[in-house]
Amino acid sequence: MDREELADFLRRSRERLLPGEVGLPSGPRRRTPGLRREEVSQLAGMSADYLMRLEQARSPQPSTQLLAALARALRLTRDERDHLYLLAGHRPPAGPRAGGHVKPGLLYMLDRLVETPAQLVSDLGDVLAQNAMSEALFGCHCTIEEPDRNIPWRWFTDPFVRESYPEEEHPAYSRMHVADLRAAVARRGNDVAATELVERLRAASEEFVRLWELHEVAVRRSSRKRVRHPAIGDMEFDYEALLAPAEDQRLLIYTPPPGSRTFEALELLRVVGPETAHRSHRPAAGRPAGI
Repeated sequence: MDREELADFLRRSRERLLPGEVGLPSGPRRRTPGLRREEVSQLAGMSADYLMRLEQARSPQPSTQLLAALARALRLTRDERDHLYLLAGHRPPAGPRAGGHVKPGLLYMLDRLVETPAQLVSDLGDVLAQNAMSEALFGCHCTIEEPDRNIPWRWFTDPFVRESYPEEEHPAYSRMHVADLRAAVARRGNDVAATELVERLRAASEEFVRLWELHEVAVRRSSRKRVRHPAIGDMEFDYEALLAPAEDQRLLIYTPPPGSRTFEALELLRVVGPETAHRSHRPAAGRPAGI
């Protein structure tokens, strides 16, 4: 908690707000600009004495409930509200989720990544979009029924998917999927989509149930993985997970490690394309769609 900065921000925010902007009469001539402390405390449902102590940098840490009330009373923007929470020593509330909607700008960026595979994936593991190199490497997710375009679901329910990854690494991938899903479910507050996915997985996979009960948590941010392509062979990638502004979408970018043969393999992959991969393997619905 940064008491001095919090005090200054609250005072400045109060002084910038006019009575008419919050539905209050202007009344007699005011000696100071903006709202009075008593007016803000009334709008926020708190005591004027506590607001005074906040503005004088001598209060205890305010609760998130009180901060939310102050943000509403002071008509703060989302950025200003987040700043208020951070100054008070709290994590800001999560913003609205993007869900399955992909912004045109992200799709445009995916299409411009012509030399490296990239995917846009939800925090639950739903494949939302992919570029041409991702289709060549993993197959096109558009050939899969929408409820099954989920990476953890396919990993735990379709044994064929695992053939594209070294067998000795399967246990680590399984734990990674479950630990990352655990974190996403908690961030979402066990919403309908998260709850339904977990229930489907628990009903379909004993391995998932066993790992879920360990309650391991680890958010996927970066890692190295090996992929076995049916036409080209083994490739090794470093991948980075970049968060979209809504935080429930991730842009996964797969790049070859420096000095690896994957540089040459990607050139060949761009030539053979997704169709050759599909002809050399089982139907597209069986391709891994990335993990």
